[in-house]
Amino acid sequence: MSERITITEVGPRDGLQLIANTVPTTAKLAWIEALYAAGIRHIEAGSFVSPHLVPQMADSAVVVSKALALPGLQVYGLAANLRGAMAAYEAGAHVIVIPLSVSDRHSRANVNKGTLEHIAAIGQIIDWLRAQLRAVRIDCVAASAFGCSISGEVALTDVVDAAKALALAGADRITLADTVGYAHPALVQSTVRAVQDAVGQRLQKLHLHDTMGLGIANALVGLQQGIREFDACLGGLGGCPFAPGASGNIVTEDLVFMLESMGYSTGIDLAKLLSARPAIAPYLPAGTLRGGVPAAGIPASYRPATAAKPGTGPKH
Repeated sequence: MSERITITEVGPRDGLQLIANTVPTTAKLAWIEALYAAGIRHIEAGSFVSPHLVPQMADSAVVVSKALALPGLQVYGLAANLRGAMAAYEAGAHVIVIPLSVSDRHSRANVNKGTLEHIAAIGQIIDWLRAQLRAVRIDCVAASAFGCSISGEVALTDVVDAAKALALAGADRITLADTVGYAHPALVQSTVRAVQDAVGQRLQKLHLHDTMGLGIANALVGLQQGIREFDACLGGLGGCPFAPGASGNIVTEDLVFMLESMGYSTGIDLAKLLSARPAIAPYLPAGTLRGGVPAAGIPASYRPATAAKPGTGPKH
């Protein structure tokens, strides 16, 4: 059997948070259903943040609770503070994603706390979640791990220290995020190796943006370093509202094509994934969706590694 790679679709959260016009809840849910039909079984459905700061996410509790009805779907909710984590837990999220910016200046812009202050707050969030009756997985994200549009270069020692602090706080898994898309393959290689040395298997995932056009190349390097989970977004949507210059995520369609062509099974039907684009396209500015595979079409030579029947997706 082909080795399995987990792709978490972050479109309903990261992909939509910068879209100015509010996308109706019904449209978000229809999009999630289309992604699910393509075989995606890990979806970041919403962000539990202030609706005044990110109005697009005001309906996250409804979106998360409705998405739970899809059998076998792992539903993720992002929360930056204790109030958000409580709301994500109440909505029923299986996985609660907590970001920590390695860049102190980005941290203050994002959560109004410096990095060290936010680490302490994250420890309190994790303690509260562990005290609840329903168990949830806690994924902590080391954001701005490869550079920051506000403060510039981020020291590798700071990334390692942040990862260690998140592990000590009790994170189940740690993600390294290229929040503004400044990473290049050599930097991804050295950073992943250093964090693996520091926290071992807790480092599970990369969250990559494509600002400089290197997102897929960076994913390939992460794959070569043993990373087996990636965030991605249909059509390359996304960007951080508190990180000037941040552009879209790596394109889910292109990532699936690369991985499946290389012999890695994602459980995702590429043709059905392309068919999910019309579910959200009418609610986006013209030309927002991008991607190499969507533009060129699936080549006749494509031989996917996924052995499951199309659309069935991972069994976990």
